[in-house]
Amino acid sequence: MAIIEAEGLKKTYSSKSGPVHALDGMNLSVPQGTVKALLGPNGAGKTTVVKILTTLIQPTAGTAHIDGIDVLREPKAARRIIGVSGQYSAVDENLTGFENLEMVGRLYHLGARESKRRAQELIEQFELTEAGNRPVKGFSGGMRRRIDLAGALVINPKILFLDEPTTGLDPRSRLSLWGIIKDLVRDGTTLLLTTQYLEEADQLSDDIAVIDGGKAIAEGTADQLKAQIGGHRAVVSLVHSSDAASAREILGRHGDGEPLVGDDGRSIEVAVSDGPRALQYILSDLGESGIELHDAGMRRPSLDDVFLTLTGRRAEASDTKDASTQKEAAA
Repeated sequence: MAIIEAEGLKKTYSSKSGPVHALDGMNLSVPQGTVKALLGPNGAGKTTVVKILTTLIQPTAGTAHIDGIDVLREPKAARRIIGVSGQYSAVDENLTGFENLEMVGRLYHLGARESKRRAQELIEQFELTEAGNRPVKGFSGGMRRRIDLAGALVINPKILFLDEPTTGLDPRSRLSLWGIIKDLVRDGTTLLLTTQYLEEADQLSDDIAVIDGGKAIAEGTADQLKAQIGGHRAVVSLVHSSDAASAREILGRHGDGEPLVGDDGRSIEVAVSDGPRALQYILSDLGESGIELHDAGMRRPSLDDVFLTLTGRRAEASDTKDASTQKEAAA
């Protein structure tokens, strides 16, 4: 049974150059106790969806419900059952980690004793005991994200919204935060996660919605999405980048679709229907052409391949911001 539902969500902003469509008919359904990832580049509309569902902005059109509550008509009721952690840590740098969490508890009217108890519980859960009594301004990026996520959990929310929670973190901090998120899900929390990191969506989600142009263009598990484009990828790594044009022509001859050349100018890959046979022909032709290789092989499709096939670009390639963020920055 869906605990988060949205239908036909649209959000349009006015600008000097004309209307900006942040969302264009977004539909969403998240079953209780699952993790749904909204995957897409910056500017796809992910943050706008979260802001509508968490009552921060009103849509231009459409409906949204959380646990049966109409978030547009009953925003206060919706806020009582959700936790939110945005792209940037919403903490007071002059307060300690413990004081930040205690303050959140007081804002939720938990009372002085319960607020202190819950703050201490979360400090221990997020392994911040040694840093809990230090001002947040001295925290590392990973510690800030942990204290921010802890703040979103003070009331033990039924539904948690995480908007690009690991953006800007180093690999070690990202893995640590993933572990915390997985523990929350095991305990029954329903999670809506936005991300532009393919591995993050693959690791954490039960279901993925690929977002582009303000709407969901594909949906399913990671394996289902990969199966949509099927086959294997033949991949070669050249010794000399000057051979790239010739190698690309050979891979194109035996592949399905246009071969892709990596940023290094030496790696080339192409989708193939019959992986082993296609790779055999490719290696034979490369050898006859005198093209030297560092490496060659096959791999199965990734989420990046899915996104590239669906949108014509890679998921992490865009530097443009979400239209709602652009609007706020301009204001």
